[in-house]
Amino acid sequence: MDKASKLFSLKDKVALVTGSTHGLGMAMAKGLGHAGAIIIVNGNSSQERIDTAIKIYEQEGIRAYGFKFDVSDETEVANAVSKIEKEIGPIDILVNNAGIIKRTPLIDMDVADFRKVVDIDLVSPFIVSKQVVKYMIERKRGKIINICSMMSELGRNSVGAYAAAKGGLKMLTRNMATEWAKYDIQVNGIGPGYFATSQTEPIRVAGHPFNEFILNRTPAAKWGDPDDLAGAAIFLASKASDFVNGHILYVDGGILATIGKPSNEV
Repeated sequence: MDKASKLFSLKDKVALVTGSTHGLGMAMAKGLGHAGAIIIVNGNSSQERIDTAIKIYEQEGIRAYGFKFDVSDETEVANAVSKIEKEIGPIDILVNNAGIIKRTPLIDMDVADFRKVVDIDLVSPFIVSKQVVKYMIERKRGKIINICSMMSELGRNSVGAYAAAKGGLKMLTRNMATEWAKYDIQVNGIGPGYFATSQTEPIRVAGHPFNEFILNRTPAAKWGDPDDLAGAAIFLASKASDFVNGHILYVDGGILATIGKPSNEV
């Protein structure tokens, strides 16, 4: 293996990716797996969904193990992390990807729903990181990647709770980096833009107002492919990023770089 390949190799590294049974979480986990990592698949909906996901990983030649636990339950997280460390191996990489969104104008949003979004999207990364980092500190090495959002920087109608949580996650990432860098642990974030997933499929049709908005708002003039996140995940999980800490890497086709353009501009 040449020097450049070694920089990005994740051979035999254990990577826990929360919310990795589908969507962008799976796309990032596949990227880590193809770089050589052993993937710990996490979900909380059903064991069947985890088992199905593991088969998908294995079909692509990726070693994967499933652990069902609720990322917002500190006891469940502690038990799962302890079991992973004992049965699979030391967790070298943690990707805090699990999250939810509730699209409700703030004036109409129940406080309970607001709290639930913040609990899953902001408090849960703290809970999982706190359990995993104890082992990383003992070993004096580790990579933590928090999945932020463009809403860590921007507001948009009806996603106030999500934006509040993701904005908080950006600052939590920087504070984790501040406290844990001395243990040779790097904590960074990825901020995805708008991606072509099964969830966005209904609005990714010609003539749909939101589709036209995204194509016009994004300098790349297209939706991202989930695989576009793999490189960012590999970089932040590998030796190539050993002196990168507290950084949020936005993978958004250039949205945050521009104020946008008039809708009639070619």
